[in-house]
Amino acid sequence: MAVQNYQLTMPTKDPDDVYPKVPGINYDDFKLSPERMPEEQRRRALRQLYEYETVQKDNFMGYQSNQKLDFKDDLSIYLNYHINNIGDPFVSGNDTLNTKFVERAVLDYFAALWNAKWPHEYSPDSADKDWRNSYWGYIVSMGCTEGNIYGLWNARDYLSGKFILEDPYAEEQARLASMDGRPAAVEPRLLYYQAKAPENESNKYTPIAFYSQDTHYSIIKAMRVLSITTFNEEGSGKFDCPLTYPDDYPPDYSLYYLDENGWPLEVPSDNSGCIYIPALKKLVEAFAKQGYPIIVNFNYGTTFKGAFDNVAFAVRELVPILQQYGLYEREVEYDPEHKKSDTRTGYWFHVDGALGAAYMPFLEMAEKSEDFPVFDFRIKELQSIAMSGHKWIGAPWPCGIYMTKVKYQLLPLDNPIYIGAPDSTFAGSRNGFSPLILWDYFSRYSYQDLINKALYTEKMARYALDRLKELEKQVGKDLWVEYSPRSLALRFKQPNASIIFKYSLSREVLYVNNERRGYSHIYLMESVTPKLVNDLVTDLKAPDAFPDQPGIQLNQGEVIVPDAKRGVFIPQSGRGFR
Repeated sequence: MAVQNYQLTMPTKDPDDVYPKVPGINYDDFKLSPERMPEEQRRRALRQLYEYETVQKDNFMGYQSNQKLDFKDDLSIYLNYHINNIGDPFVSGNDTLNTKFVERAVLDYFAALWNAKWPHEYSPDSADKDWRNSYWGYIVSMGCTEGNIYGLWNARDYLSGKFILEDPYAEEQARLASMDGRPAAVEPRLLYYQAKAPENESNKYTPIAFYSQDTHYSIIKAMRVLSITTFNEEGSGKFDCPLTYPDDYPPDYSLYYLDENGWPLEVPSDNSGCIYIPALKKLVEAFAKQGYPIIVNFNYGTTFKGAFDNVAFAVRELVPILQQYGLYEREVEYDPEHKKSDTRTGYWFHVDGALGAAYMPFLEMAEKSEDFPVFDFRIKELQSIAMSGHKWIGAPWPCGIYMTKVKYQLLPLDNPIYIGAPDSTFAGSRNGFSPLILWDYFSRYSYQDLINKALYTEKMARYALDRLKELEKQVGKDLWVEYSPRSLALRFKQPNASIIFKYSLSREVLYVNNERRGYSHIYLMESVTPKLVNDLVTDLKAPDAFPDQPGIQLNQGEVIVPDAKRGVFIPQSGRGFR
């Protein structure tokens, strides 16, 4: 069919020759044009899509997302509704086609589960100020990455002495502007103040971030986006590293992880993937005694190893240091002339609980163990938690939860009359379907049901571990099988490309005893069955299942500027999937 005289560009190459080939997919059937697609082609494309996605879903086990979903019957009708939860979830707003009342029910559920004070309250005129200890949060549209970015954004502004106050002159300025004959809107504008550090406390409003080497790259990316300084950036080359090698590092920690000044780029992790608390303590103290406020990111289910930082123990170890150097509580003065100040902490503890914050509470209920790694608001010093809803719970798209306490909130950057609700979340428009997904899930399962699910996934992890260990004996080779306690992830030698594609396996490269190793991992989510594990093991028995991994010549790159400052890097592989 001839193309009409539309203003458009033509392709410089055939996209089918440029884009990656996908097994079972004919890209020509999916190409869109200015004309309506012939119905036969459209049906053919949809059939390929269904067959491809169904096969990949049935074999999916390489990433931490539960594929056992059951939302279609009750919720599919709402695909024909645009549901937008724009603005604060606790203010209904003018855009009434929302599910904020459902969102609030889900947030209350997690506030109880994470031992926060609920319901959410905002009562500034109340004589009783205990409402400031109640929780605040929202259901994020992206996934845990959004929760991490939002938490670190709040941490940066809170610790750097930012104050956001209502502009008292907004209405008067609008009145005066209207005298020229043009209507002027009265927006409740907000002013952004920055407290000034005293001359003798020059570091008072320069937060320093600490995170482990097993931290997800979204945390590191957030540091770059938000211009948050890390301990390596601020310390390396300026003063001696407080850690002595090898005494202050976990066993088998390599000297080659240190930079040219003898500093680690990130807080060391132990072999299981947990942050190494003795090293964290010394690093934090080195900066606390110089007056720097402290940001610590803890991981509760690391991406590749599935490890859980012992947040409660780490905080207990850090509190005396913060108290000693005046960071446990401090005055932040933003208007010296009128003696206006605020009492804040000089630290911010954030938990990236993308995977673990959803299921570990139920595992704790099952185990009833005194040494369980507590991560939630039972730790009174904890400021924020982020979680992904599409991982252990399972959802058709990325979603999640961010939660903090009211007393740690700064006012929103804007409070627009237009939407009728404070713009206190990271996104503007927010997906109002995700609250329905999470509400529907938890409305159908009791705590005991979820305990049983948690125990099932833990049992499946042990089953898969046993099968892979048996496979090692059968093939007579070390397949590098590793497992972190309470994790749902298993690591093993990277198989061939066809197995990786069939099971959607992730990949990571590590060096072990001077040997370059390619690893893959599987996640034992609720959707993974014993049969699927057995199918994988059967495929791994094939003679060509584990190809040789020859050493690869490293590209050392080129230093364009000899005195260039090495900043924080953002790893692009190995720590993926949000």
